[in-house]
Amino acid sequence: MARTLRIAMLGLLLSASLVRAQAINEGLRTGGPYVPTPQEVVDHMLKFANVGPRDFVIDLGSGDGRMVITAAQRFGARGLGVDIDPELVERSRAEAERLGLGERARFRVEDATRTPLADASVVTLYLLPGFTRILQPRFLSELTPGSRIVAHDFDLGDWKADREVVVDVKEKYGSPGTWKSTLFLWTVPAQVSGTWQFELGGAKPVRMALRLEQKFQDVSGSAVSEGASLAVSGGRLEGKRIRFRLGAKGAAPDPTYEGVAEGDRMSGTVELRGERVSWSATRAVAP
Repeated sequence: MARTLRIAMLGLLLSASLVRAQAINEGLRTGGPYVPTPQEVVDHMLKFANVGPRDFVIDLGSGDGRMVITAAQRFGARGLGVDIDPELVERSRAEAERLGLGERARFRVEDATRTPLADASVVTLYLLPGFTRILQPRFLSELTPGSRIVAHDFDLGDWKADREVVVDVKEKYGSPGTWKSTLFLWTVPAQVSGTWQFELGGAKPVRMALRLEQKFQDVSGSAVSEGASLAVSGGRLEGKRIRFRLGAKGAAPDPTYEGVAEGDRMSGTVELRGERVSWSATRAVAP
């Protein structure tokens, strides 16, 4: 009898281990087990990303479709939700049609890591870290500078968020209570790495070679003007908008250059000796 019980218990343990392994594998395959984002978090995420009628939202791992449906219904946006689960996609389509949002809230069965992203002005996600790391380089290469990414609870690794906020929620993981959710927001930066032919206007124009290095939205570099070595410091990108200080090493305070970077051209203004002066740059060598 005791031996029979031990065999039965062993069978139950093996079955439980197998179920757990299958759940883990399913989570790794799909970006995580299906856990709906609480509706109040959905609302916070869309407000955090400043979603409006001109936006096209792509929700990666869209589950029951509430993110895209809310973006269309409450914020006037258009959107696409992708999920690997056909049943959830069908449920999302049915709800969008019921609400009369079928033209503005679309859904399809797809691996979220392979979804084309170029049309998105906003990307939303609630995926496990392994999947956010896979997507990180695609966000930088496919999304237009100025596009926003907003994530629930899981960040993008070494690409630090521009903004981060913790919100209180009354329900999470299907359980009521006092919960907290962390939201992360990134604005996709323009790509400015390389060597630029830089020109500063004014009564006596100055030309120099400006070398910029970039790590996500942070910018550094150097330049040489009339034999003097200059340093780029405090550089920051927010979409196409660029801001950096440029001055002789050790000199303070360095003037702050502000402008817009679009493709291989940049332009803006800087205040020098009480006068607002224009500057421009053309990329000569890409990284």
